[in-house]
Amino acid sequence: MVSTLAVPGTYPTLRDALEVAPDGAVVTLDPGVYRERIDLAGRRLTVRASGDPGSAMVDASGLDGPALAVASGEVEIDGLALTSDEYPAVVIAGGRVRLRRCELSSGYGAGVQAEGGATVDAAEVRVVAGQHGFVFSDAGGTVDSCEVRGVSDDGVIVRLGADPVIRGTRVSDCGHRGIYIYQSGRPLIERCDVSGTGDAGIVVAYASAPRIVETWVHQTSGPGIVVGAGCSAVVERCRVEETADPPVQVDPRADATVTLSDSGGLPQAGLLAAGAAQDAAEVDRLLTELDSMIGLAGVKEEVRALIDEIQVNEWRRGAGLSVGAVSHHLIFTGAPGTGKTTVARIYGQLLRALGVLPNGEFREVSRRDLVGQYIGHTAEKTTSVFEEAMGGVLFIDEAYTLARAGGAAADFGQEAIDTLVKLMEDHRDQVAVIVAGYTREMSDFLDANSGLASRFAKTMEFENYGPDELVMIAGRIARHDDYVFADGLPEALWEHFGRLERDRNFGNAREARKLLEGMRKAQSGRLRAMGRMPSRDDLRTLMLADLRMATRSRDRG
Repeated sequence: MVSTLAVPGTYPTLRDALEVAPDGAVVTLDPGVYRERIDLAGRRLTVRASGDPGSAMVDASGLDGPALAVASGEVEIDGLALTSDEYPAVVIAGGRVRLRRCELSSGYGAGVQAEGGATVDAAEVRVVAGQHGFVFSDAGGTVDSCEVRGVSDDGVIVRLGADPVIRGTRVSDCGHRGIYIYQSGRPLIERCDVSGTGDAGIVVAYASAPRIVETWVHQTSGPGIVVGAGCSAVVERCRVEETADPPVQVDPRADATVTLSDSGGLPQAGLLAAGAAQDAAEVDRLLTELDSMIGLAGVKEEVRALIDEIQVNEWRRGAGLSVGAVSHHLIFTGAPGTGKTTVARIYGQLLRALGVLPNGEFREVSRRDLVGQYIGHTAEKTTSVFEEAMGGVLFIDEAYTLARAGGAAADFGQEAIDTLVKLMEDHRDQVAVIVAGYTREMSDFLDANSGLASRFAKTMEFENYGPDELVMIAGRIARHDDYVFADGLPEALWEHFGRLERDRNFGNAREARKLLEGMRKAQSGRLRAMGRMPSRDDLRTLMLADLRMATRSRDRG
C-alpha cells in the first residue's frame, strides 16, 4: 500500500514529511505558500498538490538554493508552483524526474536546469519568469505541451550532447533566442511554436544535429532559423514567417536539409546562405556577453549599431549592391576602470565572427611600445607593432601621451602618430585600431595630425559608474570568488561609493575590486581572532565590520 503523508495535516512542514517518507510514498501539499526547499538525493517519491495546479507554492526565495533539487533517484512533482530568486527553480543532476502541471519561476536562472545524464519528462509545465526556460546539458527526456514565456534570455537551451524531445511546446516573448542548440546538441523539435523573440527563433551551432519538424517560427527580431558552420540539421515542413531576413540562414559549411510548409511558406528566394566566413551563433554569444556587462547602455547601443551596419553591408554585397568603404577604427573616451579594454576585446571577436577580420586577436600597447629612442626608430617600432596586430585589434591605451608636449620625446610621439595615420588608411580592412584615454586629452590627441580624426568611424564615451552599478560590480566579483554579503552590507557599500569623489584618481570598477580585496583581508583577520574553526558560512560572508576595517586601512594608507 502506498504511504501518503499530508502537509500541513500530519506533518507541520514539507521538510518533516520528506525526512520520514519511505520510498514510493506520496507527499501531498494543501493550498498555501511553503517557504522551504525540496532537496532529494537517491529518493523515490511523489510530491503533489492536493488542490488545483499551482495552489501549493514552494517558494525558495532567499534560501540559497533552487526550489527543487534532485541528485539521482526517481521523483515525480505534480501540480506545484516552484519559485526561486538567484537560483534556477528546478535543478536535476542525475536520476529521473517527472514534472506535471507545474508553474516555474526564477529571478535569475532557468525554470528547469537538467544535467549530469538526468532524464526529465515535463508535461503541461509553464515557465513564466527567469533567465531561461529549459536548459538541457548532457541530459535527455521529453518536454510535451509546455510553455516558456517572457524569460530574459534564451527560451530553451540544448547543449553538451543533450537529446531531449521537445513536442507541442510554445516558446514566446524571450529576450534573446527562442531555442539555442549548441555543443553537439541533438534534440527533436516537433510541432512547436516559437515567436516574439528578441533575436533569432532557433539557432543551431557548434557541431549540433537537431531535427526540427512541423514547427512554426514567426514574429522574431532575427532570422527564423539559423544553422551554423559544422552543424547538420533536418528542417522538415516548418513555417517561417514575419522574421528578419533571411528567414532561414544556413552556413555553406553546414550540412542541412530544409523544406518549408506550403501553408504560409516562403518563396525560394527567402532561403539564403550566410556569408562563408560568418558565424551567427558566435555573434549572438558575443553580443550576449556584451549585454551582461554592468552599465554602459550607450556603448552597448553603439556597438550593436556598428554590428548591424556591418551585417547589412554583407547582405548588400551578397545581393550585388554597392557598399561604401567602412572604417572599423574607434575612439574610446572616459576614465579608467569603465570597461574600455573588455569592450575592445569583444569588438575584435565580433569582427572576426562577422568575417571582417581574420582572427580578431587583441594586442594592447602603450606609448613605450610605439616610441623609439632616436629619430627614425619610432616609425620602425610603430610599423612593427602595427604589422603584428594585423588581422585583429590594436588597442592603444592612454593614446594622448603620444601627443604630449615638451622636449624631443614629443617629436618621437608625433612620429608615431604620423606613422599610424598612414598605416590605418593603407590597411583599414585588415586591422581595427582602438585608441583610448581621458575625454579631454583625447581631443588634444586628435588635433596632433590633421588626418587623424577622419580615420576613426566613431567615438564612444564610457561614463563613470554610479553607486548602484558599483554595488552590482562588487556583488558580481564577490559571487565569482564564493563570497556573499551580510545583511546591510550592500546599503553600506552604496553609501561608501556615493561619497567617493569622481576625480582623475577615481578608478570605477577598480575601486570596487580594491575595496573587495581590502574586505577579504579584514575578514581574514576577523576570522583568525574568533578562537574557533570558522563555519562554511563564516568563510563565505563579508560583513559590515570588514567594510569599516577596509576603509579605515585605505584612509590611513
